[in-house]
Amino acid sequence: MGFNRRQFLMFMGATAGATALGPLGRSGEPVADLFQGAPALASSLPFEPVQGPMPVLSGGLPLTEQAQRLGQYAVRDDLVLPSGYTYDVIGAWGDTLGDSRFGYNNDYLSFVETAPSEGYLTINFEYISAATWMASYPEVIGRNLPLEDIQAAIEAAGEDGIDVAGLSESNRLKAQMLELGKEALTDVGIGVLAIRRNESGAWERSFSESDRRISGISGLTDGRYLTATGPALAVFTKASGQGYIDDLSDNIIGTFNNCAGGTTPWGTVMSAEENFQNYVPEPVYSDGTSLPIDAKPFVVSADGFDGLGSGFGYAGNKYGWMVEVDPANPSDYGVKHTWLGRFRHEAVAVRAVADRKMAVYSGCDRRGGHLYKFVSAGTVINPTSKANSELFADGMLYAAKFNADDTGTWIPLQADTPVAPDMPSQVAGGMITMPNRPDGGMMKIETDADMQAFAQQYSTLGDLYEGSAAAMQGAILIDAHFAANAAGATNTARPEDTDVAADGTLFIAFTSGGPGGDGGPHNDIFQGPNGETPYEHGWIMKLQESDSDPAAMTFQWEMMGLGGEPAEGGLGFSNPDNLEIDGNGHLWMVTDMSTSKHNREVPSRMAADGSAVSQSNLRGLFGNNSVWFIPTSGPHAGEALMFGYGPMECEMCGPFITPDQSTLFLAAQHPGETHGIRTSGAFETRKFAMKTTDGQPFTQERNVPLGSNWPSKQPNAAPRPAVVAVRKLDGGTLV
Repeated sequence: MGFNRRQFLMFMGATAGATALGPLGRSGEPVADLFQGAPALASSLPFEPVQGPMPVLSGGLPLTEQAQRLGQYAVRDDLVLPSGYTYDVIGAWGDTLGDSRFGYNNDYLSFVETAPSEGYLTINFEYISAATWMASYPEVIGRNLPLEDIQAAIEAAGEDGIDVAGLSESNRLKAQMLELGKEALTDVGIGVLAIRRNESGAWERSFSESDRRISGISGLTDGRYLTATGPALAVFTKASGQGYIDDLSDNIIGTFNNCAGGTTPWGTVMSAEENFQNYVPEPVYSDGTSLPIDAKPFVVSADGFDGLGSGFGYAGNKYGWMVEVDPANPSDYGVKHTWLGRFRHEAVAVRAVADRKMAVYSGCDRRGGHLYKFVSAGTVINPTSKANSELFADGMLYAAKFNADDTGTWIPLQADTPVAPDMPSQVAGGMITMPNRPDGGMMKIETDADMQAFAQQYSTLGDLYEGSAAAMQGAILIDAHFAANAAGATNTARPEDTDVAADGTLFIAFTSGGPGGDGGPHNDIFQGPNGETPYEHGWIMKLQESDSDPAAMTFQWEMMGLGGEPAEGGLGFSNPDNLEIDGNGHLWMVTDMSTSKHNREVPSRMAADGSAVSQSNLRGLFGNNSVWFIPTSGPHAGEALMFGYGPMECEMCGPFITPDQSTLFLAAQHPGETHGIRTSGAFETRKFAMKTTDGQPFTQERNVPLGSNWPSKQPNAAPRPAVVAVRKLDGGTLV
């Protein structure tokens, strides 16, 4: 089934003649003074699309020329943009930021304007790409770590690496590895910096007393603890319990794995702790206390670091939350709002409408993760008042149940909610994880008979958790993903971005429909354009609450599959991730293909054993992660135009457009993640079994740089994750 532009425009609530979505800000609230100058959409195309390695319907190449023109293709190690656009590097890993430094693997970006052409840029720093980070550290940071001793010990230890806790206190190697761990944790978390546009139109740092880092070690030695609100405090402040307690009460050391996020209508920033399970244990006991730190030991191996938080005694139940920061307050080091649940948070969308309860949407970015909604107990008075932050302290968290008839309900995660799980046979991969009782932690259930036995043993969520009313509610929120599985919330396909339009419609990017070790998506809900299950390339869903009420308990949903090759009905990209809807209702999108799939050679679509190459491995055809623009009005409404692609082995993240629509902020995460520093212009020529847009096969020879030298682009320079401001050379609006 081919992609249908009209269907897409109806899906987006737009038409080819006019925009029905209306302008919107990050919260869905209208913004004023949309444009400064005439928009470029008055012309036939808003810009000349970048030609990626794959033929696309919007590429302008006639069918008769696609095979010839794209028979040879050279990938560039740069942020490649259309003619007439440029980018300013705002900051890169290692730059001074407050009393620390710009961190690694920048992700979500938020720009809060304080005056025309100036404001605060808040940046998430997600994780460390260990091999490239270690190789680049001396050049970028300007000092050496004891890497030679560590690397020699790693090689001697073999594939299992070194458990740091198992080393004696007198062992010099232990101190060296802890030093290494502190440096790695310094490079994750959140950063706030002041920026402005100068007279030439370029963006630059303006520096202010609010410039600061909130890192993975904030509070460890400097007293800059994070705080928390909500029921999980009843667990954090326990003097004793079933599991590990860090004796810090309601104080929290640091934040890490900060992936996507969101910006509230009142100018604070929400930062999502995503893959925290790499740094601390994720499962907990029935009272919400953490598994012991040796359940996720600090291990240094050839593949990188594992259990970084455990190396410093962090309690696992204090990570995996949504963190709120006020960029304008230099004393604010973050608040974790536990009513929003503990899971692998990706983005967040805040819907704040006067005289209604506040709704906050977030997805759990894992295979089989859920979509969640928090509804405040109190009501919004003024959507732009910073008093709204108090609404996070009381309410209820719900998980989405999608029905095959395009309806859905919200399931409350509370003690009296019935245990009513879906069956493993209903999900891709045939496995669902459940709370493990009485031992604590989680267990994988792979047969319907075992799941039915589980459901017969436990009546309500209250049977799976324990403590006082407040502490039990806290334990359920701490264990939100597994509690939601028990309650029958729908397993989904890695929900990443969530964005609310002006009319209250929620748009969700589901990145990948394949199963994995955490589970898989529900087969009745997540199907490809031709009914395929599993389907790798991703979707966008829109969800509309009944009566457009933020507190509604029922909703309607609709799915649009955009990913895939044009010859197979897709738009020419795979794995949609972060979304941005600009002031004229047009959709911007970045992709999140795993680095291991970038430009992976596909010489034939048939494997050596005669089977078809998997959909996952076919992602090598798409090249680098990329940036896309899909207009919802004008003559090219519904077409996907490649606005650019990122440097080698990176993910493009955090698209955020300024209120005047003239600048697109982007983050380039982990350039050179696979091959590290590009040495002497190294590249490989690889073969790809491509298809024209009408499905005719041809072979492409593609020159693929090995590693990266971005953003300096100097020969043999270390790659550095960086944040850029994209703008037109003539100073006009983006489109």
